[in-house]
Amino acid sequence: MERQIKPIYEALDTGSNKSAIVACNKLLKKHPKNELVKTLKALALVRSQKVEESLILCDEVLAAKPTNDAVLTAMMHVLRGLGRHKDMVTMFEEAYKQQPSNEDLAAQTFLANVRILNWKAAQQIATRMHKQFHDDRYIYWSVISAILQANDPATEPNMRTLLYKLAHRLVTSSPTPSYINADRFHLHLSILRELELFDEARTLLESDIGKSICAASLSCNEIRRDIWRRQGLLEDEGTKAELRITEQNDRNWLEFLSVLDATFSSLTSAPEPDESARTKCSSHVAKTEELFTKLALQDGHKDRSALLALLELEKRARLHQISTGKDTFFFTGAILIVADPNRMVDLMKRYFEEIGDKACCYEDLKPYLELENEDAARWISFLQSLTPSFASLASDKELRRLINSHKLLRQNLSLDDLSISAETDRATLYTQQYLEGLKLGASLPPTELQPADDLVLLAGNVFVNLWKTSSDEKYLYNAVALLEFALTKSKQSFHTRLMLIRIYRLLGAPSMALEHYRIMQIKQVEHDTLSHFILSRSSTFSLAASGDLTLATECIESSQIYLSNTQDTGEYIGRAFTGEKYSQIPEFIIFEDRLENSLQRDLIKIEHLRMRLSHEAISSDIIDMELIELKFIFDRLHHDNRDFEILADYQPRGSQKFNEQTLLFGKTEGRGWLATFLKLYIRAFQQGSDLDDTVEEKLLIGDRPRHTSAQNKLTLKDRLRERKEEELIELTPDELTFVKYANALADWLEPYHDHARPPPSVVLAEAAKLAEQKTGHPLKGVEIPPKNGNGSTNGSTKKDEEAPPITDAPEIVVRFFDNMKARFEAVKDASSPSLTLHVATLIQEAFLLFVVETLRFKTPSVVKVHKLGALVQQFKPIRANAIAVLREVSSTLIKRSEQDATAEQRKSFVDACSPVIDLNIDHDFILGVAKKMTDSRKKVTEGVGKGMTRLCTSPSHGGGGWLRDSPSGSQGSPSTAKTPASQSLRPVTIAQVRKATQMHSDADWVVDESPIGQASNLFLPMSFQLSLWQITVVAELFSHSAYITNRTFGLDDGTARIEAKMWLDTPENQLKDTWRGLTVSNAQSSMKPVFVRVTGTIKTHNNKRHIHASNIRLVKDPNEVYFHILEVISVNVTLQKGLPSSRPGQQQSETAHGQSAYTIQSRPTQTQKMFSPMADEVVHYLQTAPSNPEGIFVGDIAKSLNCNAMELSTTVDRLIDDGFVFTTIDDSHIQLAT
Repeated sequence: MERQIKPIYEALDTGSNKSAIVACNKLLKKHPKNELVKTLKALALVRSQKVEESLILCDEVLAAKPTNDAVLTAMMHVLRGLGRHKDMVTMFEEAYKQQPSNEDLAAQTFLANVRILNWKAAQQIATRMHKQFHDDRYIYWSVISAILQANDPATEPNMRTLLYKLAHRLVTSSPTPSYINADRFHLHLSILRELELFDEARTLLESDIGKSICAASLSCNEIRRDIWRRQGLLEDEGTKAELRITEQNDRNWLEFLSVLDATFSSLTSAPEPDESARTKCSSHVAKTEELFTKLALQDGHKDRSALLALLELEKRARLHQISTGKDTFFFTGAILIVADPNRMVDLMKRYFEEIGDKACCYEDLKPYLELENEDAARWISFLQSLTPSFASLASDKELRRLINSHKLLRQNLSLDDLSISAETDRATLYTQQYLEGLKLGASLPPTELQPADDLVLLAGNVFVNLWKTSSDEKYLYNAVALLEFALTKSKQSFHTRLMLIRIYRLLGAPSMALEHYRIMQIKQVEHDTLSHFILSRSSTFSLAASGDLTLATECIESSQIYLSNTQDTGEYIGRAFTGEKYSQIPEFIIFEDRLENSLQRDLIKIEHLRMRLSHEAISSDIIDMELIELKFIFDRLHHDNRDFEILADYQPRGSQKFNEQTLLFGKTEGRGWLATFLKLYIRAFQQGSDLDDTVEEKLLIGDRPRHTSAQNKLTLKDRLRERKEEELIELTPDELTFVKYANALADWLEPYHDHARPPPSVVLAEAAKLAEQKTGHPLKGVEIPPKNGNGSTNGSTKKDEEAPPITDAPEIVVRFFDNMKARFEAVKDASSPSLTLHVATLIQEAFLLFVVETLRFKTPSVVKVHKLGALVQQFKPIRANAIAVLREVSSTLIKRSEQDATAEQRKSFVDACSPVIDLNIDHDFILGVAKKMTDSRKKVTEGVGKGMTRLCTSPSHGGGGWLRDSPSGSQGSPSTAKTPASQSLRPVTIAQVRKATQMHSDADWVVDESPIGQASNLFLPMSFQLSLWQITVVAELFSHSAYITNRTFGLDDGTARIEAKMWLDTPENQLKDTWRGLTVSNAQSSMKPVFVRVTGTIKTHNNKRHIHASNIRLVKDPNEVYFHILEVISVNVTLQKGLPSSRPGQQQSETAHGQSAYTIQSRPTQTQKMFSPMADEVVHYLQTAPSNPEGIFVGDIAKSLNCNAMELSTTVDRLIDDGFVFTTIDDSHIQLAT
């Protein structure tokens, strides 16, 4: 049995889920009750997004209460994929009950509770494990579980104290002392700190082993410092820190801070210190000053800690009005003591002289730059005197001193110093010195940063400040030109790229911003902290309505970190328990919580939703799915993990920061913005959906998310109506207008939605019926009620109560599109298209929201049964006006796009950059930057405009009239019947495959606004999932590898490279050196140049795209290569421009509704002759056989035709190669192509 199961594991490991399912089916015929095979099949089904089928197998295995380790491990992956973590806990608990002496099962049960943060149950299991297995580590598992339960926000305060006392009792009663392990010691100290048992903690810390642990463990030493501080032992800690600094040469900055805290402890410990305390503090300051001065002389240039400590000492002394230095005046009989007025500036001068040639100098001195009057004048005079002496830029150190002096000077500039002429002179100076400084880095490799890069960042800050002051875009043009030039010298300068991203978005060139963002290669948690640079209000620039899913794809890629956090962090916590790394466990939990409840995560979700509505057909399926997800995230307590400080900000103290100056529309998306749009869309989807809490509880799979925010007594309905001023202040004026329109629309239509919504029993009955049709099994926990009098259980059931009286549409709804049109007219001629696009996309969003709110009333039966005809009549003029406004806005945007990329616009850009060109930056380079920027502007304005035109004519978005009555009575659900286009075969290049994008993981693959492949959809019936677009590629084979379950082919067609994988179920095909005339070889040099034709679909596994091949064959005729290239060109031209006009007397062929404009292989007709009589018979059989979404089994064809098996196999392969036939669920099932 193990030998038979091994290929299933290998197929799952390599992502060949279809092969795994086939292999499981074969084994289940022989062993129908084998739990492991059922579990592996369920896992393959989950990974294939066939959830309904997997649920049946999953429930069967759970009902059997497995105890086998292999079954439990596989089921853990299945349940995790389904989000059923509580069922996973139950499964391990049941297994542990059956085998109470199995220590591994006990540990798995404990860790299962840990993964779902169920600390109470985890603590009880750990206690039981210690009593049963007598392992000391289980005591500490119980201790940390009790602590984490106490730290849970849901735990009551009195229970929190009890849990810490329980943890303390467990630690002290442990047979082995806590100091046997640093992490156990850390755990013990944290308990003592929380319970304020400082004497006991001090006893532990003063012991020899306690000192040894704290000296070696930073986490334990951190707790020790905190305990000393809470106990008021600042002077004691200061004395010890002084000894570590002087005797052990410890230069940890924390030690210097301990000395400083001890120095001023006599003042900080008392609310109102008396004169004796001040005298004591003054004496202590003198001693500390002497210590730091001595250390500064001793360390010199090699360490800056003592010099920095002197600055901090002076700052604190001034704050407490304590004298320092030699020239101090004491006034007897008075409390006020005047310090040496020159002391701070003298220390800053000394620091600059020692450390000024290091990059850290500016950041170190920045906290001490708040100087006034004479101090500021002396400091500025000192810095200005440095500039001429380092103008020669003879070395990197002199250049760094020059840069630091510029930064420090700029920080202290007053508003009077920021005139346009003065700032222009500074920009010129910084640029000149940057170009001169490039000579010092001329010999550096291209991967290194130029030492003069900060001068460019300074110039960029100046240009942005000039733009903010004058509102003249020419300064932004200069910034773009200079920064782009700097990137040719320092390709890895992410500060420069981040600055460019911000400026390009201000200029309305989002594709250029995205290009720089992608070059930075953002990875892992950086998606959470940095993706706001490109995705903040990204729907403004989205071209999803016109078919370009670039930004939507970026949203999906940026969200992967949150999925991996959900899946992986629980495992990391489990490993920390196993390895007894108790100090890391709270940090993992905090990390998981901050990512799970990340503000940026849900901001991306809202932006993606806004793009999705403009791209996909608005249906009840989308409304239901989005409603459920938005309701889950509505009550989160969000953490803002976004990094704004990473921007190089060198603006003066008195002006706005660079981040604030470059915010799109001057507003940042925060918690208030998110809450406003969540309320808006949840309310709209709630009204458009048939789901309520009862239906959700019955139909949803998996556990519900934990609510981390404190719940108030208001219902969800009331909270959605709440409007808080602090939330609305984060909106732009145009967004605020849109929100008022959305609220008025929802208030108007709410009673009619409530009246027309079918009762939960009817919705559940319809869901149960669909589930039974798809899986053959009834929906678990749902009973189908008897049909009503007319034999229907659909949503058009007539209610007993009368419909609410029809009221007129609110004035704000009726006038909204006209008002926004006037607003658009006012901003359409702005130099940057950003604001124009902002208003335009809000108009589009308002129209889409209207479609969502009125979708229910598009079904005539609903309107008729509920007598809402008068209401529907009011929709028509609003909708007609909205479409008219959209058409006009679209026309304006398209006209503007034609003007944005003209030679005049590029000349205007180059002329504006004359200050930069005059400094010897190449004119042609500036012209190239101008072309890229204007082309980017043209692309976005044209794309948004064309997208609006598409929405106005699309029936799925309300632009093509009201939907006809559905035979099934469903309210707006899309038909899932296959269209002829879904079975097409399209020739493509590998570059097109690489370029293809997806709106989301279930959507079509699209390139050049045309679909080239379709992904299986979790929420669609199986019959529709099998209808995949097929692609065909002709390329040179540069590698060929054979594995147990598949063969991998390296393809190169001259446009790009990609791998093709073909999964093999036949053992004799698996490890042959030569297969179908293709020799196994991984080395390009050892292979003869051969070309192959590959047919299959696009697939992504582990973020790597490949072709999932259904067929591959050797190309023997060289003309086939050239024919494929010409065919690709022909198809693309046809899809973009349509079929050519028919010649006189030639009849134009007709295509079925929904079919693409160009079909590669047309479906053979009854009279069409194939290449052989056998092929004619096969085609005829496929045409006349009953329709089957899984395809026709080749064995059935052989039986029916009573033909030679080898001849039939050759014929089918030829039909597949020629595109007349394609494989479906496996290589033995085929379907006739369209």
